Amino acid sequence: MEEKKIDVNTIIGFVLIFGILLFMFWQNQPSQEEIDAKKVQQEQVDVASEKQEPVVQEIPAPASLNLNDSTAIANYKSSIGAFSYTKAIEGRSVLENDLVYMKISNKGGEITEVKLKEFKTYDSIPVYLIKDGNASFALNFTTTDNRVLNTKDLFFEPSLTEANGVTTLSMKAKVAANQFLEYTYEMKPNEYLVDFSIRSQGLSRVINNAQPINLDWKLKAIRHSKSIQYANRYTRLTYNHEDGNISKLSESSDLDEETETDIKWLSYRQHFFSSILATNTHFESAKLKSTNLVTEESHTQGFMKEYETQAPLKLEDGELAYTMNWYYGPTDVKVLAQYKELGLEDSIPFGWGIFGLINRYVFTPLFTFLSGFAPAGIAIIIMTILVRLAMSPVTYKSYLSQAKMKVLKPEIAEINEKYKDNAMKRQQETMKLNNKAGVSPLSGCIPALIQMPIFYALFMFFPTSFALRQKPFLWADDLASYDIIAQLPFSIPIYGDHVSLFPILASIAIFFYMMMTTGQNMTQQPGMPNMKFIMYLSPLFMLVFFNSFASGLSLYYFVSNLITIFIMLAIKHFILDDEKIHAQIQENKLKPKKENKFQKKMREMMEQAEQQKKIGKK
Repeated sequence: MEEKKIDVNTIIGFVLIFGILLFMFWQNQPSQEEIDAKKVQQEQVDVASEKQEPVVQEIPAPASLNLNDSTAIANYKSSIGAFSYTKAIEGRSVLENDLVYMKISNKGGEITEVKLKEFKTYDSIPVYLIKDGNASFALNFTTTDNRVLNTKDLFFEPSLTEANGVTTLSMKAKVAANQFLEYTYEMKPNEYLVDFSIRSQGLSRVINNAQPINLDWKLKAIRHSKSIQYANRYTRLTYNHEDGNISKLSESSDLDEETETDIKWLSYRQHFFSSILATNTHFESAKLKSTNLVTEESHTQGFMKEYETQAPLKLEDGELAYTMNWYYGPTDVKVLAQYKELGLEDSIPFGWGIFGLINRYVFTPLFTFLSGFAPAGIAIIIMTILVRLAMSPVTYKSYLSQAKMKVLKPEIAEINEKYKDNAMKRQQETMKLNNKAGVSPLSGCIPALIQMPIFYALFMFFPTSFALRQKPFLWADDLASYDIIAQLPFSIPIYGDHVSLFPILASIAIFFYMMMTTGQNMTQQPGMPNMKFIMYLSPLFMLVFFNSFASGLSLYYFVSNLITIFIMLAIKHFILDDEKIHAQIQENKLKPKKENKFQKKMREMMEQAEQQKKIGKK
């Protein structure tokens, strides 16, 4: 039986791609030393701030107020000073359109519930972004009589109006009839975006201008997906700052804190849904914090991350005037693209660098177009075929390189035998042969590296594409989550507590592809890695690590490898001819070859090493 040549570079290329992906999982995770250093630094800042700020009397209002208790009401009014003018009336106002249902509480004037009407969670429960106290929005400020007040403890008087389909809710915390702090919410029909403004009137002598007014926005990200670990991987705080730069806090660290300047918007992403605060008057600075709440896979845990933003607001002539927007809706490119003036589309995790550009301007529009007339699963298959056809020239060059190396195999074997005791001379003669024959040993690895941007772009596209969410295909009920063909009574580390079929099929396809490109008969070279083990490594990665990934991603790799196998079979049997390749190589040998600078440098280095070796023997 003829022994087939191992294309080592192709194997290394695939292993390198998977290795890079694994590295990307962990690259943002800070060390314990970095976390401790951040805590120490923050403690120093806090101590310094305490020394600089004057001591004021903080009088907290009770967490809950019994409106039937006259004594409690009297104490409450005494604690809030001038703002006791506002009537203490419990209640909530409702804003809703066809897309969003929202409740705003009289206590604090803040949003206490947000439900997205068109979406359900994985277990058919309505999607809530705010519910049961998982979020808070408040202003902290100091009055001229040295009271530190928090708006979440103040009552606001609501006023609801509607005109031309637009519903406006005014919430006022009053000092007098014409002196107040006002939150205004304006909801339009069929919009996820809610206009929001903060302004004060006649409070220049009530609010202490010498002390900062701090905006404090907190939210605990609610879990909506089947796997909390998987959803948590794509749940993070993203922000636009410093003239359009998009930055993110770590999605994997237990704690990540940053202080940034010139903030335009803040996105508290919850995988496929986002809570975004945008402001026309940029925050001059903001302290951002993200705390990871997920330590292991759980079917009962409800929250993934806890976000917090603290930003000082500036006064103009002693008054507040901020025009903002709330966005509560899907992290969907089609929806967010409607708000180009705010740039909210940039909050979508397309990926970084060239990977993100490919995702944003190639795969996202392509899939949007295909899914417009075909089911999501069929659209993935069509997109896979188009991608593989586009990459077929690279596949052709890779296979041509393997065919050339196969033709040269007898001559390389002769060189190995002739110089078996002289590794330097053996390598030197092999390089000469490859140069004369016009063969590059690296040509098998380069195609795999060329495909890496496509590989990683798709790696980010499928888990974050809202267009795939809850779209079924064959046995998978959600292409944006993992498919299940068997539920295990226990959990296997890394693999999980279920068996997904699409990763199994993709692993089998990768295995057969690598068998085609490396051959079944492998000769273990002394001092070299076990190539058979390396050949099995890529399918093993796919089988284990993709078991909890989006089934759409595994479907893509399964179909992609099947197509690649068919393309390579077509190239082998209908395009390339070993005899013609052999004749071309012999013809190339007869032509004079001019060394490039790299080849010349390598040859000179080997010759010098060989000369030094001979001198050493003398």
